[in-house]
Amino acid sequence: MSFSVTSHGDFNIIETFLKKVSTGDFYSRLDSWGKAGVEALSRATPKESSKTAQSWGYRVIKSKLYPGVEWYNTNVNNGANIAVLIQYGHGTGTGGYVQGIDYINPAMRPLFEKIADEIWKEVTA
Repeated sequence: MSFSVTSHGDFNIIETFLKKVSTGDFYSRLDSWGKAGVEALSRATPKESSKTAQSWGYRVIKSKLYPGVEWYNTNVNNGANIAVLIQYGHGTGTGGYVQGIDYINPAMRPLFEKIADEIWKEVTA
């Protein structure tokens, strides 16, 4: 059995995109997406005390392998991240269970779609 692969064209579009990614300009876009994510998460977080909603942050990842944004929440009580407990639910000290509320995924989905659209437009421009 044998097979062959042929290719036509060049890699100019992806090379141009990758050059843009390697510049500081792309990192400023990651910074703006990070801020937008924090705003979306803060708005969507259930606000019994508002501490969890006010505890969202982000950091831009400048890795040689990939650029990215990481969102996090600093509201921790007895070693447990409260944002995670709200999202996924948790047991209580008296044997009960508090059902989780999926608030993170719906809050971030529009931002992820916007980011994907922007990157796709840049790659195909």
